[in-house]
Amino acid sequence: MTADRRADRAALLVAPAAAVMVLLFIYPFLHGLVLSFRPAAGGALASYATFFTNRSLWPTIFTTLRLALPATIANVAFALPVAYHMRRRSRYQKVVITILVIPMTLGTVLIAEGMLTYLGPKGWLSQTLQLLHLASGPVRLTHNYTGVLLSLIVSGFPFVFLLMLSYVSGIDPVLGQAAATLGATPWRQFRYIYLPLLLPGLAMAFCLAFVQAFSVFPSAVLLGAPAGPTRVISIAAYEAAFEQFDDSLASCVAMIMGAVQLIVVSAVLGLRRALYRGPVTGGKR
Repeated sequence: MTADRRADRAALLVAPAAAVMVLLFIYPFLHGLVLSFRPAAGGALASYATFFTNRSLWPTIFTTLRLALPATIANVAFALPVAYHMRRRSRYQKVVITILVIPMTLGTVLIAEGMLTYLGPKGWLSQTLQLLHLASGPVRLTHNYTGVLLSLIVSGFPFVFLLMLSYVSGIDPVLGQAAATLGATPWRQFRYIYLPLLLPGLAMAFCLAFVQAFSVFPSAVLLGAPAGPTRVISIAAYEAAFEQFDDSLASCVAMIMGAVQLIVVSAVLGLRRALYRGPVTGGKR
């Protein structure tokens, strides 16, 4: 009877979850996909032909990749050593974690406003560098590629850090202790024990962070040059939908955006299959 009740409860939970998936994800995707093949004029592929023949549209793919990939790599590279160092509990751990995740609570818009205040041409950093005669004029770290990249790193780091901390905390510390008894240095413990076990988690964190960075929009508008070097693909979709009122083209841009993300994520997950996929815990307490 207990097993039957558990099965009934599981069935009751699966049905609402499936309904939510259909309503929030599957139906919008199918609707957008069908809409992308229904342009106001021309054949079914007219919107896709417009995207790949318009010099203001197709380059947005590479512009977005130039922002998303470096930001994702930087966040993973920065989060890994910090998370590894904080894998052991201490009385300051909660305080440090709270400080590191504050940007996640602020949101992209507030981060952009703060960067405009402190890193803009009239911000404290520019004025300090000029006061120390380290710069002959205003230092421009906003309204360009650098500003958007810094914003993606600041806003994306807490998310990647929390993922990496959960991964590294799940590795059984007995493995490192056993290696230490055999004379392994801390670097060798990390290189030959922790890093191989972390690589699958690194791949997953990379994928999630990349998808988040690839959909950049507020930072590209507030801190970049949306008509120039930071005209990302999300801006192209916005303009098609709300300025040109071309729903088919906007859906086409969104589908291409999703396809590019799927290609990158599939490539990373394909490499992940060649890595260690066994258990990383062994009675950790």
